[in-house]
Amino acid sequence: MAAGGDTIARVHTGIDSSNKTLLKSEALYKYVLDTSVLPHEPECMRELRLVTDKHEWGFMQSSPDEAQLLRMLIKLTGARNTLEVGVFTGYSLLATALALPEDGRVIAVDVDRDYYEIGRPFIEKAGVAHKVDFREGPALDHLDALLADERNLGAFDFAFVDADKPNYVRYHEQLLRLVRVGGTIVYDNTLWAGTVALPPDTPLSDLDRRFSAAIRDLNARLSADERVEVCQLAIADGVTICRRLV
Repeated sequence: MAAGGDTIARVHTGIDSSNKTLLKSEALYKYVLDTSVLPHEPECMRELRLVTDKHEWGFMQSSPDEAQLLRMLIKLTGARNTLEVGVFTGYSLLATALALPEDGRVIAVDVDRDYYEIGRPFIEKAGVAHKVDFREGPALDHLDALLADERNLGAFDFAFVDADKPNYVRYHEQLLRLVRVGGTIVYDNTLWAGTVALPPDTPLSDLDRRFSAAIRDLNARLSADERVEVCQLAIADGVTICRRLV
């Protein structure tokens, strides 16, 4: 609550795929989207993105430029076996599936199948459903189940995490065992609408305060983690790319 008892709006209020950026100039972001991103967005992705924009929690989906980045990273690294922690309606999942080779696969984990079912028809329409292995339930449990099979250790080339922020640090430890040396782990929302750089006494909603603190902790740990090489990007809500070194 703010002074006087007013409720503080969450920092992502009013966000959708057209304005999910940390750039200070909306005109500049529109230029980026209109020039280099949207002309190359597959029609199936555009359709799913626009449907998701109308959802109550539509701000949770990846931005189009972030999805473009994921597709590029997967192609550049030649990834075949991938993981996605946090799916929502599947916009980033569809981007991944489209970028993977025909024999590629993505194990996608989310606690809510209903959200995934919104995007599943678009995944099927795109002809990439055979690459997607959706698993419902807590990601920590599903990742532990994968770790229980020694054949999965270092078996994945790429992982994308866009889930419950307080568990990012725990996901990191699990994924470092699942993703191979030289493989890539990408974390979303690692600047949390810029709140990570605000003074500690800045008025924030309870959720934003908790998530921002969790993200600051993650960023500090990743920077100090000698097992990975880190690159922080100010794309969308903040994207951190980690390359496993050992």
